[in-house]
Amino acid sequence: MTSKQAAAQHLRDLALLRRVRDRIDREFAQPLDVEALARGVNMSAGHLSRRFRQAYGESPYSYLMTRRIERAMALLRRGDLSVTDVCFAVGCSSLGTFSTRFTELVGVSPSVYRRQEGRATAGMPSCVEKQVTRPVRKRQTPLGEAG
Repeated sequence: MTSKQAAAQHLRDLALLRRVRDRIDREFAQPLDVEALARGVNMSAGHLSRRFRQAYGESPYSYLMTRRIERAMALLRRGDLSVTDVCFAVGCSSLGTFSTRFTELVGVSPSVYRRQEGRATAGMPSCVEKQVTRPVRKRQTPLGEAG
């Protein structure tokens, strides 16, 4: 394979990975797994996972859970749904797994988040609210600061 062919293949792979990421963004509440995502773009699950991690810095499953937790945070801030209802509304089938992932990503349990954050973003424009409340899996120390 020439370097030109390799570059063309790389661009095709990136386009497929964007399709996978877009599908996760759209269908996060649906039952999705890496095998189904890989079938959708005619890749093996292992190849998809490797390439997705190279392109986006996390696995497809991790990205999916981040989207689910992000949506759960918004639902919990509304305050009109129970933690269990939110868990199922965002596509999680296990309350235990949902709570564990939520706590890993956000730093507090879903019930604590619901109590503490319910009114914290009241009156804030939605575009600002989304940025301020976005879950961040890997917090990195800015360059030049000791970690």
